[in-house]
Amino acid sequence: MDKGTVVRTIALAIVWINAVLVNYNLQPIPLLEEEVIAYGVTFIVSVWTWFKNNYITLRGRQQKEVLQRSNLTK
Repeated sequence: MDKGTVVRTIALAIVWINAVLVNYNLQPIPLLEEEVIAYGVTFIVSVWTWFKNNYITLRGRQQKEVLQRSNLTK
């Protein structure tokens, strides 16, 4: 697992935990106090994580083809 994957996973976990806390009217993580900011950051990190972990770019699709030819993925 590379550093980028670890950072994206941690960022995603933090923003979703914060979103859940805000949703249940609990004390959110102090870094993201405003509800609008919290949901905005959650959306941005979610899209970023989804984009980086899927084969939606030309380069990503080419990588997937190589993996499939090598029988390394489904």
